[in-house]
Amino acid sequence: MSESILKEQIYIIPLRETKIVPRWKRANKAMSIIKQYLCKHMKVDIQKVKIDKTINEKVWEHGIEKPPLKIKIRAVKYSDGEIETEII
Repeated sequence: MSESILKEQIYIIPLRETKIVPRWKRANKAMSIIKQYLCKHMKVDIQKVKIDKTINEKVWEHGIEKPPLKIKIRAVKYSDGEIETEII
């Protein structure tokens, strides 16, 4: 990439909040929790966060009703404010 890296961080994101939503919405809620967590900790807008396909596959691995309770992610913030993520 031509942009320079400002910050690279590894996060373990808790997804326990998905247990309080209906079963058929849990994986969707997990994806929104991941985006909100990264927005808060990397200090950017939600539109700037790009979730990698591997994270989506990990969350949906056991279906919509049983996402993981936590997920380990590497987030990279570039000079233009974009955040790219990948699973570890």
